[in-house]
Amino acid sequence: MAYKKSVLFISCDEAKHICDKVQYGEASGWEKFKLNLRLSWCRFTKAYSKRNNKLSELVQKAEVKTLDNDLKNKMQKELERELSNSK
Repeated sequence: MAYKKSVLFISCDEAKHICDKVQYGEASGWEKFKLNLRLSWCRFTKAYSKRNNKLSELVQKAEVKTLDNDLKNKMQKELERELSNSK
């Protein structure tokens, strides 16, 4: 007997995927509704969502600064030059 996929009830894997999409503002209203329905009863999805939110908050608070491309390229060339000199 084949099971029909439910319109409202989603799998845990699908809920995780939608949760990730919500974090990046890519989820539709319908997906958010289905996720919230699953969050109302699934403790595993709730835990995943909570960890996902916490991780996103920590990344935003970290204020990570990266090197600009010019400086990266300069450092790469210097490293390559030093490596070729040491041979």
